[in-house]
Amino acid sequence: MSVTGPAIRDISHYIWHSRYRFDDGVASRDRSIADTWRRVAGALAAVEPADTDTWARRFRDLLDDFRFLPGGRILAGCGTGRRVTLFNCFVMGHIEDSLDGIFDALKEGALTMQQGGGVGYDFSTLRPAGSRTRGAGRIASGPVSFLSIWDAMCDTLLSTGSRRGAMMATLRCDHPDIESFVDAKREPGSLSHFNLSVLATDAFMRAVRADEAWPLVFPDDGHGVNGQGARHVERAWSGSAQTVRCRVHRSVRARDLWEHIVRSSYERSEPGVLFIDRINRLNNLSYREIISATNPCGEVPLPPYGACNLGSLNLVRFVVDPFGPNRHFDMDRFRQAAGVAVRMLDNVVDASSFPLPQQAKQASGSRRIGLGITGLADCLTMLGLVYGDDASLRFAGDVVRNLCHEAYRSSIDLAREKGAFPFFEPAYLDGAFVRTLPDDIRDGIARDGIRNSHLVAIAPTGTISLLADNVSSGLEPIFDIEQRRRVIDATGRARTFELRDHAYRLWREKFGEQAEPPPTFVTARHLDPERHLRMQAALQPYVDNAISKTINVPARFDFERYRSIHDRAFDLGLKGCTTFRPQGAGEAVLSAVDGDAHCCSIDREAD
Repeated sequence: MSVTGPAIRDISHYIWHSRYRFDDGVASRDRSIADTWRRVAGALAAVEPADTDTWARRFRDLLDDFRFLPGGRILAGCGTGRRVTLFNCFVMGHIEDSLDGIFDALKEGALTMQQGGGVGYDFSTLRPAGSRTRGAGRIASGPVSFLSIWDAMCDTLLSTGSRRGAMMATLRCDHPDIESFVDAKREPGSLSHFNLSVLATDAFMRAVRADEAWPLVFPDDGHGVNGQGARHVERAWSGSAQTVRCRVHRSVRARDLWEHIVRSSYERSEPGVLFIDRINRLNNLSYREIISATNPCGEVPLPPYGACNLGSLNLVRFVVDPFGPNRHFDMDRFRQAAGVAVRMLDNVVDASSFPLPQQAKQASGSRRIGLGITGLADCLTMLGLVYGDDASLRFAGDVVRNLCHEAYRSSIDLAREKGAFPFFEPAYLDGAFVRTLPDDIRDGIARDGIRNSHLVAIAPTGTISLLADNVSSGLEPIFDIEQRRRVIDATGRARTFELRDHAYRLWREKFGEQAEPPPTFVTARHLDPERHLRMQAALQPYVDNAISKTINVPARFDFERYRSIHDRAFDLGLKGCTTFRPQGAGEAVLSAVDGDAHCCSIDREAD
């Protein structure tokens, strides 16, 4: 599909026109999507110290024909002159356990979302319901009670025409209010702008498997639980670099709490689970930061005021002779594209404005980027591979391994040219993930440093995949070969499209409407959850940030089988687990033509 032809397809044109076309209020400055590519490429090349015309041309060539899909904030804001952030999402600062601190954090979140950024918060620093507050001596209402204030703030911003909001809330598995947090979205429509995730520690998972008691605790400042003789433990805690003395409020059976979490996800698809110790153990900047939250879709764990800077290479554009006898994946061209994409995303750091100075400091200090992929399932189908089979896992792992290693090598080259990221220290080479990299990469880092602390993240890419003619999203399987999609524009208006999957449309164009589709067209609702998990596990060793992946489960899936999904995710070395089992309630944003619902609302995605 040519971007310079007379028209792009209806869904692509609608997404471009409603979300990414530059309209200054007087006239549309982007007359075609090719104008959007020129605008974005020119603005990102403008921060280069030299050869700006050369880099503008190379960036534009990479964007052409949807080979590289930058995050939506980049497409919408780059080169417009508007005071907006080009970063999709942020994790906000620690919430101080006081009324002033809570509303300061709310204000920071509002300012960030006003400029188009989604936000993630760890609410673990707020004392549990029923305990005494500091100073005033009043009874605390607990962290869950404040989620509704953030939700209302987001709703208010939407009414002013701001970008539809996305938020992530996390809570530690040992916080005394964890059970009410798990149940926070039990009522339909409650906290509709939030995704929820439990921070599950290694100690908790061990306690579950050993069937031990699990103490629920909170840092002791002398104003917690009434009474004498309270028991105390030393715990790592959100907002503290050291272990802190925590008061034990009560104990529960670890397996009962785990059952509660898993049962809730079975019934309502929330909360997700983040294996937070693994996230921190594999963090390239573990020598200077502790992570307790992620961006709203979970693919970028971040420290306080960290930001996610995302872009995805569209794998279908690197398939040669799709469905044909000489079909193959052009890995050399893919690696070349990855190198240019790293430079583009690195330039976003310098081209962007930031809602808060703390965010600018964190982004410029680490220069984190998240280069990923989209269209994996369509790519597999075009190559004659079945999603989740051993051959598909080997291929997908090889693609992301090449992406990772090329990204690291390109970042080393950038460090030699422009300097390493300011937070770089020799301890970077001791990181658990960095130790897995090939010797030439580690030698290059030791010699020249590296430009970006993190380089790879696999995002859901819902909207930008629609822009690219409805390619399969991220690493997800094809949702359905024919589907109905409800898209909401920036003004809140909805339009429904009946779509064909990109690969399926190409196959029909080649073989006709009467031909029987091959078995490679595997769809999400017909895949065993184990195949979802195995695909995520095949890619995880090469992803230094994280992976946004939804494990789709049929409505009639037995709970006893479902219970094992989260355990398998932990055993397979994943950083988190999110599931979706359709409930049949509410209006689906994405559905099969025959009506099955899908989990991911593109209005809550990070692009």
